[in-house]
Amino acid sequence: MIQEFLSTHSFNLIQILIVAVGYIMPIPLAFIAFHLWHHYRQERFIMGIKWVLLEIQIPREVIKSPAAMELIFSNAFYHQSNKGFWEQFMIGAPWMWFSLEIASIDGRVHFYVRTPTRIRDLVETQIYAQYPQAKVVETDDYVWDVPQYKKNGNWNMWGCEFTKMKDDAQPIKTYRQLEDMKSGVKEEFRVDPITPVIEYLGSISKGQQIWIQIIIRQSIKKYHSHTTGKHVGFTEHAEDHMKDMLKPFTKFSESGGLGEGGSVMEVRAPGFLDPVIKQMVNILQQVPFDCGIRLVALSDKRLISDEKFNNLRRDVRLLFRQYAQPYSNELTRINSTQFDAPWSDPTGLALTKIKKRMLDFYRMRVFFHPPLQYGFKYPALLSIFFPSGKPEIFVLSTEELATIFHFPGMVSETPSFKRIESKIAKPPSNLPL
Repeated sequence: MIQEFLSTHSFNLIQILIVAVGYIMPIPLAFIAFHLWHHYRQERFIMGIKWVLLEIQIPREVIKSPAAMELIFSNAFYHQSNKGFWEQFMIGAPWMWFSLEIASIDGRVHFYVRTPTRIRDLVETQIYAQYPQAKVVETDDYVWDVPQYKKNGNWNMWGCEFTKMKDDAQPIKTYRQLEDMKSGVKEEFRVDPITPVIEYLGSISKGQQIWIQIIIRQSIKKYHSHTTGKHVGFTEHAEDHMKDMLKPFTKFSESGGLGEGGSVMEVRAPGFLDPVIKQMVNILQQVPFDCGIRLVALSDKRLISDEKFNNLRRDVRLLFRQYAQPYSNELTRINSTQFDAPWSDPTGLALTKIKKRMLDFYRMRVFFHPPLQYGFKYPALLSIFFPSGKPEIFVLSTEELATIFHFPGMVSETPSFKRIESKIAKPPSNLPL
């Protein structure tokens, strides 16, 4: 039939291709139009969200372990919800996110939480529930005290983002491992993994600033399952990953006691793999969060020399080394605001654009919903003229999150770290009016 049709109609190859493209093109165009519409609606919704920046002033005596911060994450920041087609694509409502921040400004260390105003009361009450002596106050946003980066401006700037070096299911070193090694030891002699970060942030001089930003939301990241061929969530992915790790050490043997065709699975994992598997099993019992970590270092050229700034940017890259487990996982930096070779950016225009974008992303707390032009990973040649640096999302459990962000206990005595000196108490209820 096709041969008869072609013999009676004088079509050449170009005409056939034009007709085929005419019939096929509406499908990808409709797909692109739908996603552009979704992005537009989502941007409109996000622009309407009102935010508040809360500073947490830490009491002098914090005798609780980071496990208290795990409860705050689970009760205040984990907003599990299933959004239907209308809510997600027509209204454009995103899954809510929060920003946990540690900032050192002229050597003064501050803890911040940025949250939508409608969830502010929940966040405050959960912080007070675990840290009754703390003080939560609304404050001005510190990020706007520094002007936008200019190539020949008064400020030097360097930034980067962090992600897990290996699979999301493999954990970094957490505070529980350090507590197990120091079990039974008094609070003032415990090893707190956040202490090296606080000590370094408190050591910088006037004219220097370091900002650390951890943006979180409930985990909705999807993974491709090689077992089922479907897209699965973090829990199913972690189970598949453990099976893949143990496959070389798994043996199946026939057993008559299990009925006809039965078999027994025997797993003999090497000693170095046992702790990793146990930690991964522990993670499956916890709430997972999608995360993004961003770090920015700044210095005022009028007060700080270029040599001292270069030392600063080299040092801040190592702030998360204490969380590394060589056999399991560690945090590695990506999307740094630098080029490794001078010929990669001979004019300096691309680097200036990258630094401006990094500073803007930090200010706007952009991670899960980047602007459309930064939502794609461009090819290497195009990235010279249109640097994208798409943020990379990874997953942390509440235990891993609490290790990276918690209020330091009595073990940290950094003089520039502001603490509340006196106990805050409510006035008696029987005072005369």
